[in-house]
Amino acid sequence: MDLMKMMKQATQLQSRMQQMQEELATLEVEGQSGGGLVKVTVNGKFDTRAVKIDPSLLKPEDAEMVEDLIVAALTDAKGKAEAQIQAKMQEITGGLPLPPGLKLF
Repeated sequence: MDLMKMMKQATQLQSRMQQMQEELATLEVEGQSGGGLVKVTVNGKFDTRAVKIDPSLLKPEDAEMVEDLIVAALTDAKGKAEAQIQAKMQEITGGLPLPPGLKLF
């Protein structure tokens, strides 16, 4: 393969990766649990942006259940964000397999 062509492709990939990282900072994904009673919003870097709890859950005797629902909603949001990130990675790399464990951000 032509070395110059490979270098050009690597530079383009690096540029697209940087653009994707900028997009991930603005990506927002909502996860929910308890049939929508607890909603959590995270960005593409998995930073929690918002937590919304239905007022019907705000009873002292329900505290443990609410805590569990928050964890479940965060897990849901993270899974959705990871799926969107994976789809973007496939788009950027053109389906090229990346080495296992390679973290690009």
